[in-house]
Amino acid sequence: MFTASADLYDAIYGAFKDYAAESAAVARLLREANPRCMSVLDVACGTGEHARRLAEAGFVVDGLDVEPAFVRIARQKHPEGRFFEADMSDFRLPQQYDVVMCLFSSIGYLKTVDRVLRAFVCFRQHLIEGGLVMVEPWFEPGVLDPQRVSRNVGKTNDICVTRTGRVELEAGLSRLYFDYEISGPEGTRHASEVHELGLFTKDELMEAFRSAGLQADYDPKGLTNRGLYIAHMRPKQ
Repeated sequence: MFTASADLYDAIYGAFKDYAAESAAVARLLREANPRCMSVLDVACGTGEHARRLAEAGFVVDGLDVEPAFVRIARQKHPEGRFFEADMSDFRLPQQYDVVMCLFSSIGYLKTVDRVLRAFVCFRQHLIEGGLVMVEPWFEPGVLDPQRVSRNVGKTNDICVTRTGRVELEAGLSRLYFDYEISGPEGTRHASEVHELGLFTKDELMEAFRSAGLQADYDPKGLTNRGLYIAHMRPKQ
């Protein structure tokens, strides 16, 4: 998915995404839900920016991502954490955590409700007793505008990247087309990516939580106006 942009990811998103504020909000929410929580598994961790900042706030943070380049970058950024290359709908790690979180709408990459349910089952299996799950969803059907064209510019010390994006919609799916113009000491090159994310309703996600043995609460605003789910393990019957 990020074959063209993994090494440019921080430059692009760092230009407009407030990781410091988001991480501070996550830390506050986690401590409000469980003042004793310490261990966090960041699922679909990307380059590890949330993981690094939460570790600075006093949490013990590991992560996983399906993209090998992201795992490599996250390990460099937060060497105290353990980072695994794995599919978020099918993984088994050697320990359980106080918190399993999946931020920045990464859950949408699973594309189908069946895979979301499989992911939530994995999340629950990696919780200690009394643990919680935090999920930031992608947009619901009917929200995205297929006429909108986005443009983001990011810079590193010697690289400037411009990303232009547009979206196509079909039943239950959004298809994002990203075109990159990357300029540096060796000249300018172009690259493209296509990302597909499922459009899940609130009811579909709430039912997936329930089916996985989790009881979720929903905040429609969340961290970035995309909503936020915080789920606890349901009591055993």
